[in-house]
Amino acid sequence: MTAIDDVLADARIPTTRREGFDVGAALRRLAADAAGPAARPTADMVRAAQAGQRLSVVCRWILNRPDAADHVDCLAQEPDALQDDRHLDVDGALIFACLLHLTDHRESAQFWWQLAAGAGHRAAAYCLHLHHLALGETREACHWLHEVTDDVLDSDAPDSTFLATLEAVAKYVRKSGASLASAPTGGLEMEIDRLATTKADSCIIVRRPDQRLADRLHDFTRR
Repeated sequence: MTAIDDVLADARIPTTRREGFDVGAALRRLAADAAGPAARPTADMVRAAQAGQRLSVVCRWILNRPDAADHVDCLAQEPDALQDDRHLDVDGALIFACLLHLTDHRESAQFWWQLAAGAGHRAAAYCLHLHHLALGETREACHWLHEVTDDVLDSDAPDSTFLATLEAVAKYVRKSGASLASAPTGGLEMEIDRLATTKADSCIIVRRPDQRLADRLHDFTRR
């Protein structure tokens, strides 16, 4: 036997099972290690998940308001808000943003919420608070919470009651698992996707709704 044969013999991996070795127990230990502390959600992760759930509930509740389609109808007839927001229907911007969020156009939703919040709509600021909290963006979330709770801009008196109602609805749904409002239909999703694919130039924001989307939303709210 040569020297290299001796080295290979010493390096050979034994194939015989060690007496008393429990394969099942070893697999269970591996599974326990994989599900250890590193796999458990942190407090920040739980808070972000709860914010995302609450935002979806709030968006669905807003979208199902009896006057939702009327406001989006007004928004559809206004000049392009990307060019001129002086006569913006802020409720329409809020509702449109909620529809965009529920159909997974999150950047566009953020833009329209910001338009409404910039015009003093606290419900839109509250949505932005939850939106940034769900993304783990604490500083931005705190900024928009400040806009909700402080009188930086004049806002209509019903806003505080409206937000209290949103909080109550969101908490009830999260605890009970019940759904108090319908999610967007496939028809609404298709209309949003149509608007998203006809954006002008290289703009990534879904522009204002058109009459076709407003008509579809009228059908949705009349169900």
